[in-house]
Amino acid sequence: MNRPAAAVVLPLRFAWALLASGVQTIGVILQRGLRIGAPPPAAFVRIGFAPMHEQGVALLACMISLTPGTTVIDIDLPARQMVVHMLDARAAAATVAAIRRQFEPPLLAWFGERAR
Repeated sequence: MNRPAAAVVLPLRFAWALLASGVQTIGVILQRGLRIGAPPPAAFVRIGFAPMHEQGVALLACMISLTPGTTVIDIDLPARQMVVHMLDARAAAATVAAIRRQFEPPLLAWFGERAR
């Protein structure tokens, strides 16, 4: 992906993630508030990320934290991992895969080690 395409794609993907996660988070909150069934498990999940400059990692962490239902707790730059708290961890592996699939390619176009 080139930089101009990344500049268009990344905000669109982030907006979609905000919308989809917002709807899912509202569902979790309502389910807990109305006591419908067992509440989904929350968890801390370790996410690996591709080699990129510190600014790219910081932007990725901000995007994850701004998405409802997820919060970055810690970033380990040397290990290229971050710890994320997920409000609903039933599909944690799918969430991690979606984050890497949707956000990493455009961020790598701007902040990847090869882009420099």
